[in-house]
Amino acid sequence: MTPEQVARHLRRANDVARRAAAMGRHPFGALLVAPDDETVLAEQGNIDTVNHAEATLARHAASTYPGAYLRQCTLVTTFEPCAMCAGTIYWADIGRVVYGASEEALLALTGSHEENPTLSLPCREVFARGQRAVEVVGPVAELVDEMVEPHKGFWASR
Repeated sequence: MTPEQVARHLRRANDVARRAAAMGRHPFGALLVAPDDETVLAEQGNIDTVNHAEATLARHAASTYPGAYLRQCTLVTTFEPCAMCAGTIYWADIGRVVYGASEEALLALTGSHEENPTLSLPCREVFARGQRAVEVVGPVAELVDEMVEPHKGFWASR
């Protein structure tokens, strides 16, 4: 994926996050991008504290596409996948993850908020324990501020 494609897809995922927030959901968004690195196959906003955007999208992808195809796809997400989402991405057989901002950046926003008790377990560590590789790209430094924007004030108002 070129830097331009990464930026475009992350911005679209952030639009999905804004829509989720407008519905009263946590402001996270994810996309599944086809092997051509252009075509968006699906998008998903956060649903609730256990149905995260990334895990929900990965489960949908696994029930829709064969693993051989998904290994060539990319899951693009506004924030680094948590341990639950990383595990789901791994089991769905998705080959690449691109994320905008880190779990550490999320913790700085949410603090000890009961609706988002972050785990200090980077997705790279989760993927490293598997038997197949999952490529990880992120955080994308030049877009972190954009990814953080939908979260400003959100957690304090909950």
